[in-house]
Amino acid sequence: MEARAHVKYVRMSSRKVDIVNQLIRGKKIGEAFAILKHTPKAASPILEKLLKSAVANAENNNNMDVEKLYISEVYATQGPTLKRFMARAMGRGVRILKRTCHITLVVKEK
Repeated sequence: MEARAHVKYVRMSSRKVDIVNQLIRGKKIGEAFAILKHTPKAASPILEKLLKSAVANAENNNNMDVEKLYISEVYATQGPTLKRFMARAMGRGVRILKRTCHITLVVKEK
């Protein structure tokens, strides 16, 4: 039995999100919340909100016990990239890539 939650089009690169993903993968829910609360990365509040959603899905949709839940999978895949130009010296333009990602979090019962 598993419950999952997704967030799409997050304005952050998937590499930056994966740093925080590695910290919480395989952890119990309470421990994961504590790690996310004290990690000074921009992805932490996003993942904390996503974890709350996954726990709520598990509790309400699948009647799972919250005390027995752990994070079985968490991954970030690359989303569409916004392409912008910035003016540079001598009339040139440089391409700026604003990356996005899709994050998926899966919780299971022990």
